Amino acid sequence: MDKVNQSKASVVRSQFCDMERQLVMSTLQTVVSVLEEVLYENIEVVLHDLTQPERSVVAIANGHVTNRSIGDSILAGPKDDKGFEDAKERASSTGQQNSIISDYRTVNSEGVELHSATAIFRDSDGIPFAGLCFNSDTTVPEMAQRWLNAIVNKTPRSSPPPKPAEKVEKLMDDIITSNIQRYGKSVEEMNREQKLSAVDAMQKGGLFFVRGGVNRAAKALGVTRFTIYNYLEELKNRAGEK
Repeated sequence: MDKVNQSKASVVRSQFCDMERQLVMSTLQTVVSVLEEVLYENIEVVLHDLTQPERSVVAIANGHVTNRSIGDSILAGPKDDKGFEDAKERASSTGQQNSIISDYRTVNSEGVELHSATAIFRDSDGIPFAGLCFNSDTTVPEMAQRWLNAIVNKTPRSSPPPKPAEKVEKLMDDIITSNIQRYGKSVEEMNREQKLSAVDAMQKGGLFFVRGGVNRAAKALGVTRFTIYNYLEELKNRAGEK
């Protein structure tokens, strides 16, 4: 094949890879949108365009898990994301198929440990161009599991009662305190909208999955438990109007 034909073939090949990439990226963006409708709020799904790492995030669901949004870079991801780095290295090796790194641990910007998994997609030339990552904050499910285990394995009445679940108590207090203190004012100075917003953040933090969460929130905000239920109903209605 002469140089002219080689050049034409190269252009055609490049155009084919571009079309292939666009099709896969478009499909994966749709997948992220669908997953956002069915996944719990503790699971983040993020699609990276690896060809532009400085603004790699092109689609994201539940970005609050790692505090990211569309347009953020790969560097804005969880700390110690060694699995993602390994996936990129494997995908860049010639002759490799799409790579999957599953069940590794990362840490978000607030120090919460996440369970993560990443899939790297390559074009027909073997060049990595897309990464689909899942990051799950299992703090609340694990806390609920421990609580359920404690109920199932409850000791007979003749036995001394188990010690309080200190870690669960601390997690509940941390969720409440952090979402009140962010306003920089006392509870008495907070208006209704600020309290409503605090309850919304507490709900997303999983506080109301745990028995006693409503009562704790009510006491901390200086309102009744029925007020908390009213707030939750209002938040539900607002979400339905969007």
